[in-house]
Amino acid sequence: MDNKNVYSWFEPGQKVAVITGAGISTDSGIPDFRSSEGLYNEKTKRNIPIEEVISIDFFEQYPKEFYEVYNEKLVHSQAQPNSGHLFLKELEDKGLDVTIITQNIDGLHQKAGSSRVLEVHGNALTFVDKTGKSVDVSLIEEKDGLMTVNNEPVRPGITLYGEALDQRIIYESIEAIRQADILLVMGTSLNVYPAAGLIYDYQGQKSILVNKGGTPLDAFFTEVFDGTIAEWVKGFKES
Repeated sequence: MDNKNVYSWFEPGQKVAVITGAGISTDSGIPDFRSSEGLYNEKTKRNIPIEEVISIDFFEQYPKEFYEVYNEKLVHSQAQPNSGHLFLKELEDKGLDVTIITQNIDGLHQKAGSSRVLEVHGNALTFVDKTGKSVDVSLIEEKDGLMTVNNEPVRPGITLYGEALDQRIIYESIEAIRQADILLVMGTSLNVYPAAGLIYDYQGQKSILVNKGGTPLDAFFTEVFDGTIAEWVKGFKES
């Protein structure tokens, strides 16, 4: 299909459900950690994948080592939105009803100004107490390698491996996809579930995948663009 025809779908009033993955943030200098090599951990005396480091079991056993990796690999407070993030905000500004469902924890969609963002895995720039209640980041103190508020330990507001996802977020994501006129998937290999499985809740005929490299679910989409998000956005603006 001609991309120009696809671009013409995006008219004011259309409901757009967007699923984004790590590929939308690489142009902001945030690497896809799944492509990273294993990390050597002094206490375990072995190389371990970062997925294991950011698991609930590792966090509970080695919280100081967890925070070392968290601060080095997961927190990108200086990163700025790129053309992909800004494009989604521009769609909203043009009168489209945009809901972003993101696997990312970097907060860049909010920085870009998007008003409806569902964070499937939480946000690395937020913290919660032991009850799961959000805490004021300005009150956090680092003590002996741990994060605390009033001497009580807190943890990042992200879902760690081994923990259940927030079912409210999943429900809202499913509803947004079911009601969407257009499904736009950007920067994900569609290998991580349950996020990848959300595409099957789409009931329309206007689905687009923008990703560098093929995915196992390419055949599901009306249109597949194998390339960078920046290239696709540039084509949209020039159409």
